[in-house]
Amino acid sequence: MLFGKLLPREGNFFEMFNQHAEHIVEAAQAFSRLVANYGDANLRERYTLEVDNAEREADRVTHEVNRALHKTFITPIDREQIHSLINTMDDVADLIQDSAETMALYDLQHLTEEVTLLTDLSLECCERVREAVRLLPRIADAAVAETALKICEEVDRVEGDADRVLRSAMSKLFREEVDVRELIKLKAIYELLESVTDRCEDVANHIEGVILENS
Repeated sequence: MLFGKLLPREGNFFEMFNQHAEHIVEAAQAFSRLVANYGDANLRERYTLEVDNAEREADRVTHEVNRALHKTFITPIDREQIHSLINTMDDVADLIQDSAETMALYDLQHLTEEVTLLTDLSLECCERVREAVRLLPRIADAAVAETALKICEEVDRVEGDADRVLRSAMSKLFREEVDVRELIKLKAIYELLESVTDRCEDVANHIEGVILENS
């Protein structure tokens, strides 16, 4: 009995998930502002830095979670679920940063309507992920679990929308873009932004698994 009382329990995993989800949304919002103000070099630099800062904070939380896993004997959900969820969430933040960095490194000269559409869908996905993560501590409540599952379904829907935008954007790009260099740059940006929604869908799938196994 005494041994059981001395074992480290649970930690603040749900709180750390919430912190990470907030940083993901911060990165997505900063990227959205970057796209909206792309024509202003100073604002472009400012918002790129904001993306970097948010990603760095998300990375810090990921390391905290992984350290806590090594120190905590009894966790609120399965250890592998914690590990998979936080690392998949971190992939989302990484991809948003990759998108901003690629735009800067490639010296992209102009943005398209499709970049804006994919950016909006990426932000929506990230916001939905944050909503679902916030509900994880209360999934023992059937109504909360059902709400979280519906949010995960919304993430899947938005990812499907992004996939359709990507296909249309690629078709248009190869039909209309005459500058091969710009074509290559835009193709890379399209794919990165759609990957953000893909990884958000992966996060939603992990959350669904946690709910189904623990509610």
